[in-house]
Amino acid sequence: MAGKSPEATRGGGGGGDCEGTAPLLLAPHERYRLSAALLPFLFPALGGLLYGYDIGATSGATIALKSSTFSGTTWYNLSSLQTGLVVSGSLYGALIGSILAFNIADFLGRRRELIVSSVSYLIGALLTAAAPNFLIMVVGRFLYGIGIGLAMHAAPMYIAETAPSQIRGMLISLKEFFIVLGMLLGYIAGNLFVEVVSGWRYMYATSTPLCVIMGVGMCWLPASPRWLLLCAIQGKGNLNETKENATRCLCQLRGQASPDLVSEQVDLIVDELSYVDQGRQAGFSEIFQGKCLKAMIIGCGLVFFQQVTGQPSVLYYAATILQSAGFSGASDATRVSILLGLLKVYILALL
Repeated sequence: MAGKSPEATRGGGGGGDCEGTAPLLLAPHERYRLSAALLPFLFPALGGLLYGYDIGATSGATIALKSSTFSGTTWYNLSSLQTGLVVSGSLYGALIGSILAFNIADFLGRRRELIVSSVSYLIGALLTAAAPNFLIMVVGRFLYGIGIGLAMHAAPMYIAETAPSQIRGMLISLKEFFIVLGMLLGYIAGNLFVEVVSGWRYMYATSTPLCVIMGVGMCWLPASPRWLLLCAIQGKGNLNETKENATRCLCQLRGQASPDLVSEQVDLIVDELSYVDQGRQAGFSEIFQGKCLKAMIIGCGLVFFQQVTGQPSVLYYAATILQSAGFSGASDATRVSILLGLLKVYILALL
């Protein structure tokens, strides 16, 4: 495009067209090993899969919990309010987790935030599965929800900041696929354990190996090079030392043995972050003006209409709704809910 400076066109992309912004990890012809590039996606994406799994598993657990035969508890006679707390406990936790993420994300970094998320997932799942009473179960659901809030914030950022530019968009979209895949797995677990005594405990406990895999995987993965460099540019570390650290991290993320092959990418990130850091900081009131207002209305509208349709409630209560619709047997209702999960996976795959 005529009139652009060399700095504006270094990445070979459209970053120069957006005032005050530039693409992440901007570099032409990035070299990477596919196996090395996929792992930084898979482990964060497990955070989304665990969120989806909770939806599917809770659908079956709400039936098993209220069964005098299969609940395996003395407090199986749950009221509608108590059942609602079991379902929404994780959502309240996710709300708090999202607020926490807003305050601690830049301090912890994306990698450590995902590690904390996996720990919260694990503790929440274990507490829920081993709950001796209703109160402990709700506490477990709440802690699991905090993990959801943290993971849904950090996972997209870590994937976006570490993925090669050629496959970045695809990987971010695949994270949504993992959420739906998690729902399907949750519905399957519900069907397997719904007619087992204390089967609801197994439904929630089944997620614990995934929590451990996510946590161990994130401990093994390096920090986001972009986050490291951002901290240094903001005066929280020595820039030259941080560039060396970021180069090592990027070598691991790309599966490259030589730092020389990724040093140009590190320089590009530094240039981009320095440019953004020197730019005018937008005030909060600006989200209510011009293009920002339009984007906010569209974003909030999408969330609002998704919720007002009742889709989340249908997913959480799928087995219960199907029972009310005529599939009186618990196994029949949970089996049909698997078809719902398969349909969601199929539709998302088409998109």
